[in-house]
Amino acid sequence: MSTAANRNTIIEKTYKVLKKHYKPALAPGDRTVLEHLLYACCLEDERYEGADEAFAKLQESFYDWNEVRVTTVTELTESMKSLNDPAGAASRLKKSLQGIFETNYDFDIDILKKQNVGKAVKELERCGIDSNFVINYVTQHGFAGHAIPLCGASLEVMYVVGAASEGDVKKRRVTGLERAVNKSKGHEFASLLHQLSAEYIAAKFSTRIRAILTEVNPDAKDRLPKRGSKKAKPEPAKAPKKATKEVDEPKKAAKKTAAKAPAKPAEKKATKKTAKSDQKAPANKKTATKKITKKKPR
Repeated sequence: MSTAANRNTIIEKTYKVLKKHYKPALAPGDRTVLEHLLYACCLEDERYEGADEAFAKLQESFYDWNEVRVTTVTELTESMKSLNDPAGAASRLKKSLQGIFETNYDFDIDILKKQNVGKAVKELERCGIDSNFVINYVTQHGFAGHAIPLCGASLEVMYVVGAASEGDVKKRRVTGLERAVNKSKGHEFASLLHQLSAEYIAAKFSTRIRAILTEVNPDAKDRLPKRGSKKAKPEPAKAPKKATKEVDEPKKAAKKTAAKAPAKPAEKKATKKTAKSDQKAPANKKTATKKITKKKPR
């Protein structure tokens, strides 16, 4: 069986197994292109529930998207606490709004739907949108194109089950994925895979998640992350003590050297001072004798 055929078989098996354990989470059809884009910024590597809450909170807390654009990442992070990485999502969202505004001086980008998908994607890239997940999510939901959005967690899952190579993970895409999953099933497959991926990245050693992955491909167990051995846990606690000794020993040696080195010069100086004091001493005695002699009665 060829590599491509084997990959297609694994992708098809993944789809069947995912449908047994998850239900599709489809996006609202009345969102604008911009709203799909900003929601994708919240959803990358996150659960749907957390992304829904963060996106709704942004719409409630701010007057419009321009106010969000001029708000600091720190403040946006406070409004997106339902996410595992609110700071990362806030940075993506703010950067996207800034890029779109500086390029178009407007947030209405629905006109991109009238262009062909390839040209519309280039326009997003021209606005500084550099997340493959965000671009593919907008392509699928905003432009009605055929693209499977894959976040970092999804790529790792596809690698574990054997549908993606290490090269695919580095390039942030799975070769032949859109051919293996046709457009009519793209929305469902993407949402099911994302749910598994979000759970996997949150709990990589979950027995339930591992059971699902090995159900897709028994060989997945060889690519799953391994727990560290129990003996390795105490090592970090010992490290600081060794480091302290290594730092203190040169200091002690330096102090000993410094103490020994100036010993001879110090003796010489002391000798000179003693000699000078000895020379001055007789002079003082004579002076004292003269003063006493003058005061004697005749």
